[in-house]
Amino acid sequence: MKNVALITGASSGIGRELAFIHAAEKGNLVIVARRQAELESLKKEIESKYGVQVKIIVKDLTKPEAPQEIYNEIKQAGINIEFLINNAGFGGLGKFHEREWNQDEAMINLNIMALTSLTRIFLPDFVQKNRGRILNVSSTASLMPGPLQAVYFATKAYVTSFSNAIAEELHDTNVTVTALLPGATETEFGKVSGMDKTNLFVNTYSAKMVAEDGYKSMMKGKLNKIAGVNFSQRLMMAFIPLSPRKMVLKQVRNMQKIK
Repeated sequence: MKNVALITGASSGIGRELAFIHAAEKGNLVIVARRQAELESLKKEIESKYGVQVKIIVKDLTKPEAPQEIYNEIKQAGINIEFLINNAGFGGLGKFHEREWNQDEAMINLNIMALTSLTRIFLPDFVQKNRGRILNVSSTASLMPGPLQAVYFATKAYVTSFSNAIAEELHDTNVTVTALLPGATETEFGKVSGMDKTNLFVNTYSAKMVAEDGYKSMMKGKLNKIAGVNFSQRLMMAFIPLSPRKMVLKQVRNMQKIK
């Protein structure tokens, strides 16, 4: 298998759309998620439509051993990954002290630990070959604190900061790291997190549109790509660093209240 992209969280949403985009470019795939039936359906559809090879790996990335197990399985299959797309992640709405800790702990394990671990495991291979592209799916949430989604916003702040830092560390190589920062997107994320009942999800962009922006930016080696955000939202984000922090916190909290 050549021109292989590893995509986590590939069973739905942005990850699924990224799989179709890469396959349309005649790229082969390793797709990872917890839901085997969805992965098998996606594999069948992509192979039939594009004539590429798709390997599925059913894995729960909230488990600390999962990233190394994925790497080992890929190596045993003789597959060389050229694109690492860390897309898997989830959020959850509510006051931090009232939410179930096991849910927030799993969120940290997936959004931060799995992404960081997979990057650390695959990056030495990329650097050794002096070739490879990494796309880490962050969020516009990474640009501000998030009352009522304190842990989620914080995990995405980590993803953007981490991605930018290692991108600079790799400045003298042909390996690139891109952070994709979507706004509210039409995926399962809204329903799972409860955000679909808030004002933030009144106007959403399609997962396909966001995925296309992210993929193009990865291929160009861009540092960050904000996607799925309208003009007024971009304007608001531009003023965040200039606004009093307490005012920003209140605005974000109000936007995230259940309607």
